[in-house]
Amino acid sequence: MELPIADPAAADRDRARLRQLGYKQELKRGLSVLSNFAFSFSIISVMTGVTTTYNTGLRYGGPVSMTLGVARGGDLQRLRCSIHGRDLLCLPDLRRALLLERQARRQGLGSPRVLGHWMWAGTTTIDFALAQLIQVIILLGTGGLNGGGYMASKYVVLAIYGAILIIHGIINSLPIQWLALFGHLGAFFNVAGIFTLVILIPVVAKDDRAGVDFIFTHFNTDNGMGIHDKAYILSVGLLMSQYSLLGYDASAHLTEETKNADWSGPMGIITSVALSSMFGWIYLVALTSIVTDIPYLMNPQNDAGGYAIAQSLYNTFHRRYGSGVGGLVCLGIISTATFLCGSACVTSNSRMGYAFSRDGAMPMSHVWYRVSKQEVPLNVVWLSVAVAFVMALTSLGSQVAFQAMLSIATIGFYIAYGLPIFFRVTTARKSFIPGPFNLGKFGVAIGWVAVAWVALVTVLFSLPVAYPVAVYNFNYTPVAVGGVLLLCVGAWVLHARFWFKGPIANVDA
Repeated sequence: MELPIADPAAADRDRARLRQLGYKQELKRGLSVLSNFAFSFSIISVMTGVTTTYNTGLRYGGPVSMTLGVARGGDLQRLRCSIHGRDLLCLPDLRRALLLERQARRQGLGSPRVLGHWMWAGTTTIDFALAQLIQVIILLGTGGLNGGGYMASKYVVLAIYGAILIIHGIINSLPIQWLALFGHLGAFFNVAGIFTLVILIPVVAKDDRAGVDFIFTHFNTDNGMGIHDKAYILSVGLLMSQYSLLGYDASAHLTEETKNADWSGPMGIITSVALSSMFGWIYLVALTSIVTDIPYLMNPQNDAGGYAIAQSLYNTFHRRYGSGVGGLVCLGIISTATFLCGSACVTSNSRMGYAFSRDGAMPMSHVWYRVSKQEVPLNVVWLSVAVAFVMALTSLGSQVAFQAMLSIATIGFYIAYGLPIFFRVTTARKSFIPGPFNLGKFGVAIGWVAVAWVALVTVLFSLPVAYPVAVYNFNYTPVAVGGVLLLCVGAWVLHARFWFKGPIANVDA
């Protein structure tokens, strides 16, 4: 558990800075810089991101697409998070988007706050991916698809997903000191899990490992999606690296509960992305070393139902020891990391929801803006759980619609990340005061690189992913993201702008 604040002067500075912004300290400030980092590192959880999107990377480009994408995508992520650390975390509170809104409103640019509502899509993707992975573990553990194994129905998968969300809600109802322990556990488990798998996989695979040439130069063009242009395939394959490094904004959402926030927050962001990029690339290389028969691993008729990582791990242990139990243990390690990632994601969502409701930016804000006796925003914790569950109900009707909704988790987050940076390097370029952590004269240039990268990624991920384009393979990403933006902007223009006046001070002047 966290120790009491040892530096009263630092605590006074944090409270004074928050009061200067018009807010009183209501959440318990009990997180150290290590705890702040741990939450972001747990949410990024490269084991979760790489595992969830591995099939996509394998289909679009294969090994070279994944290893190159994670390496170069990580570099650009570090540039973007550095500008976040410089300009968005100079204030020890939660409302980066709302504070930038003041700049936008003064310039007549409307409201960027609506992008905060992308947040629940992240929880949905993580916990639903965990439910699907658990289903695959059960399938392989009971004999596999071709051996009479149990294939859970979509209703059972949804029930597993609901149980995971409830457990995460219970965990997030605990005081912040206990949540800090889960954050530390998530960070430790990600590092320990990656080291375990990176050492174990090559040792078990032995002579069945792929060569260095295959891992770093093999380009898979046999994607079965009608796409043959290599540049196009590489562009679609970037999804793995971009999704795998999402979530570092948790350090921002938790700064109001972090000691020495204007320094600890930026350090939490930058260190979590830097370490995640490094460990993620190592983990990816180890996984790819046992992926040699791509068509077989992607085949939905294999024992894992087409779940490439699960099938490859199971096969590796089965060939060596005559049993795939070791592969199931490896999948259990990945599942545990994903579970801790989902828990941290609910923590981050609830803090953002609390911040928005405190400023009256959500329906029924007076209900969500309440804290328990343990100084936990309990109502919005369970709101986050409920909304995440409702979002997954689309999986019962149409898997295509569900995948379209999940696309918001990548592009939506990138837009939400990019807009504050855009306002920082345009309308707020001269008026915004950077905090103790800053990039000096390079900040604006790096900001423009980050904005350009977000714009490029948004376009790339909106392109068709199969040809010829049909209803069953249509990329609904631009429809989903554009629809949400249209609804939010429409609500702002027609209604919200008349009553929402920006951050609401709750202390005396």
